[in-house]
Amino acid sequence: MTPAQATVTLDNDRLTVSGAIDPLAVVALRKEGETLILSSKADLTVDLTAMTTAHSVVLSLLLCWQRLARGRSQTLYFTGVSERLGSLAALSGLDEQLPGFPSQAPLQAPRENQHQS
Repeated sequence: MTPAQATVTLDNDRLTVSGAIDPLAVVALRKEGETLILSSKADLTVDLTAMTTAHSVVLSLLLCWQRLARGRSQTLYFTGVSERLGSLAALSGLDEQLPGFPSQAPLQAPRENQHQS
């Protein structure tokens, strides 16, 4: 069974990414997404719920879209981020740069005051 072809659609203020994104499909998907972003003046929610892959090219794609939107004073907010994609973003140090990505920073135990005599 082959994975569903990657698509991006815009419905109102929601950009929906679905299917499998691989290095061969990412360039066409990037251009298609950029066209949709340019067609809207509103801030957009980028829904990743139906996306079936977590790959570094996906992070590159999302950063390109974000850079385009910011240049137009638009905000992109990402929802439906898979655990795997969120972890990949955290490992790359990108989770803080992509609004809506969960922060994967490890919780630190509070330090107790130790008194030495």
